[in-house]
Amino acid sequence: MSAVDAVAAALTRIARVDPGLSAFAEVWAEEALGRAAEVDARVAEGAWLPLAGVPIGVKGRHGLRAAGALVSAGCVPVGATSVPGPGTPWQTWGLGAHGRTVNPWRADRTPGGSSAGSAAAVAAGLVPLATGSDGAGSVRIPAAWCGVLGLKTTTGRLPSADRTGLTAAGVLTRSASDAAAYWRVVAAGPDGTPAGPPPSSAQQRPSAQHPPSAPPGAPVSPVPAVWSADLGFADTDPGIAARAFAEVRRLAAAGIVRLVEREVTLTDPGPAWLALRTPGGDVSRARTVRAANDRRLAELFGEVPLLLTPATPNPPHGHEGPGERYSTALTWAFNLSGHPAASVPAGLGPDRCPVGLQLVAAHDREPLLLDVARRAERHRPALVPVFDGGRDGAAPPAAAAASTMDSTPAGPETRSRRGGPHR
Repeated sequence: MSAVDAVAAALTRIARVDPGLSAFAEVWAEEALGRAAEVDARVAEGAWLPLAGVPIGVKGRHGLRAAGALVSAGCVPVGATSVPGPGTPWQTWGLGAHGRTVNPWRADRTPGGSSAGSAAAVAAGLVPLATGSDGAGSVRIPAAWCGVLGLKTTTGRLPSADRTGLTAAGVLTRSASDAAAYWRVVAAGPDGTPAGPPPSSAQQRPSAQHPPSAPPGAPVSPVPAVWSADLGFADTDPGIAARAFAEVRRLAAAGIVRLVEREVTLTDPGPAWLALRTPGGDVSRARTVRAANDRRLAELFGEVPLLLTPATPNPPHGHEGPGERYSTALTWAFNLSGHPAASVPAGLGPDRCPVGLQLVAAHDREPLLLDVARRAERHRPALVPVFDGGRDGAAPPAAAAASTMDSTPAGPETRSRRGGPHR
């Protein structure tokens, strides 16, 4: 399949589905086909392009600035995905070319944000990969609510224009292997130059942070992991906590993780995050909270390599807004601390909308997150929304929901504490 073929197929699906989804703010059809033809010509000349011809969405109208490494690897941007419109007081909304962006699972629900269009486009199969940025959960929240994988990279590892140092680059994909392909490209070097083809005769030399994968069929030890439904402060919905913990139990039963009993108690990062983002905020107080949480997380990751939580404390809300709840309650702690984190699909919640399980690891341990996500995929049916391009909300058929739900109770491990409001 040529790059032109792949890009033309993506553009055809966008033209058919996006009027109802509104995941794209702009579609660059002519430019994309021209880029694809250039990719085909370079491949024909013998160029090594590890992601040759992959159609991608880029977050926002200026998203090409952050996609240089992907374009160098052969990806073809087909358009700018939607982000919150001007003056939007909350960031879980997207404004596309055809109006507000809808959740592919239920059009009466938000897809999450601010990488709203990227998540919706990937979930609905318009593109296999879309870029995002995550300042408080803006990749992980829409990934959770749209039933896809969302990776927030280690803060500072990739370029970011955010002067507060809270925002990190990220990606949304339907599979862990696609997210791993993204990571190999963007982490190849400071100039974003893609790595060359792997040697044909020998395995690449291992590194401390990215050991080689085990040979197929070889036993792999479970990753020690700690579960927390609330990080010590969040008001997590019991149904969301139960669904996420059911996924944890499934991973444990499959030998992917091994649960370790340990208390996880962080200070609510909300006031500190808001102080850093608000002119005139109490920066000294924010630094105190950040230092305390950094110390606790360093101790945690010194004992176990993986922390598991629900990606959000609540299900996706309607387009009228989140009310007094902060959907960022379980994500923005890791924007303050800088740890890499990912949301992986955990099945469907009580409202038959997707729920995300958040994986968090020590700094620069993205390969560990992606490996756990890859292994988890092998033991879980894919989440595929029933979306025909309409804008009238409806839950997926009961049979589709039943295939990814169970009746596992929340149990004592998923109790949550009452905290402040969450948005």
